[in-house]
Amino acid sequence: MTSRTAEELALGIRLRRWSAAEVLEAHLARIGERNGELNAIVLVDEEGARRRAREADAALARGECWGPLHGVPVTIKDSLETAGLRTTAGFPPLAEHVPAADATVVARLRAAGAVILGKTNLPLLAMNYQCDSPLLGRGNNPWNLGRTPGGSTGGGAAAVAAGMSPLEIGSDLGGSVRIPAHYCGIYSLKPTEHRVPITGHIPELPGVPRGMRHMAVLGPLARSVSDLRLALQVIAGPDGNYWETPPAPLEPVTVDRPSVAWIEDFGGCPVTAGTRRALAGLAAKLEQAGWRVERRAPEGFSFPQVWEAFGSLMWCEIGSTMPAEAEAQFAAGLGAGPEAEDPIGRVIHGCLNASMKLFTATMTARDVLIGALERFLTGFDALLCPVTVGPAIPHCPAGTPVQVDDRTVPYWMGGLAYTGPFNLTGSPVVVLPLSRSEEGLPIGVQVVGRRWEDMKLLAVAEAIDRVRA
Repeated sequence: MTSRTAEELALGIRLRRWSAAEVLEAHLARIGERNGELNAIVLVDEEGARRRAREADAALARGECWGPLHGVPVTIKDSLETAGLRTTAGFPPLAEHVPAADATVVARLRAAGAVILGKTNLPLLAMNYQCDSPLLGRGNNPWNLGRTPGGSTGGGAAAVAAGMSPLEIGSDLGGSVRIPAHYCGIYSLKPTEHRVPITGHIPELPGVPRGMRHMAVLGPLARSVSDLRLALQVIAGPDGNYWETPPAPLEPVTVDRPSVAWIEDFGGCPVTAGTRRALAGLAAKLEQAGWRVERRAPEGFSFPQVWEAFGSLMWCEIGSTMPAEAEAQFAAGLGAGPEAEDPIGRVIHGCLNASMKLFTATMTARDVLIGALERFLTGFDALLCPVTVGPAIPHCPAGTPVQVDDRTVPYWMGGLAYTGPFNLTGSPVVVLPLSRSEEGLPIGVQVVGRRWEDMKLLAVAEAIDRVRA
């Protein structure tokens, strides 16, 4: 039961193949087996979840169905506020923070019938692509305990991969639902920027002015593309608080032999040979299936310029409200060596005292880069590319160079070089599990679509997944 998708569990509950209580107990047992070594779920609400599961079964016995996730247990990243449940974002000053209200996405999950099982691990204020904080401790990768599950939604990805949760809701500012999915061998969706309201999300501390107006999104991690689609339809749409979210449609889309471009090298940032082989193998399979496939980079989309604008916008918007502890973590992540070797880290470091002049120049550059990628994608249904430079890295201090076969790359480039560009452009991205490295670690692929075409992207990703399998 703990290997089934959320959609399968929901259907089984509605058809009385199993009860919500039985589904919950199976996942609680799995947590008991695996969570001790993974430290993926940092708060388990056994009492509240059991009460909710009993209520779900009683409602179904009366002929009531609360929604598409009726009775299904889900986990929530500990940066999303949950009414009556501690929400810390891995930040010691929030160790006893118990919100009075749910984040919008949490409220919508409850309204759809979900059972909130618990909260998942993350780095301090979600500001790292490893999963470790002074408050919650280190999360481990289910495939190799010596490796990180990724960040910042690392605990959630590990929980789904290990069978402790069928569905997780996380957040993504620079790759935080995509990197963990890739490192842990599961599926994730970074929706189009602003499609899902981020009301009730930390790292901006409660009561602090909201500086994060772009790039940050909330999205699901799951065991299938179908679950990603289901979750998006539950959590998307305006909420009357986060005014950037429009009432954009989410009608199902079908595709037939889509056309894709693929690229494995962003501006000279290397990836492992295993990553290259996996992408090339996928491209060959798609061609054999009759798809139009081209190895081609977006014209006018300079990755050095993208990295610079990404780093600038991140710190222009959130640097002024970021606590000193998070600034220190980023500074540590710069590591040693010439700053010119780490364009992301260099820009982040240089923007701690960002100006309005820099902000407006960055937004103008962003407009140009969005336009270049959108024009490129008018000729293709999706762009395929790596998620990171390689599979899950060993646990290490921030700033440690990342090994890429016989080379190394600076720390932040090792994690964000391939994901950050699509936060900058606001593009929707699906991560699919693709293959395994020689060490048996998962390797995923990013499937990138046009802004607001999330449902088409999900259909393309589902078609790729069928061919991949």
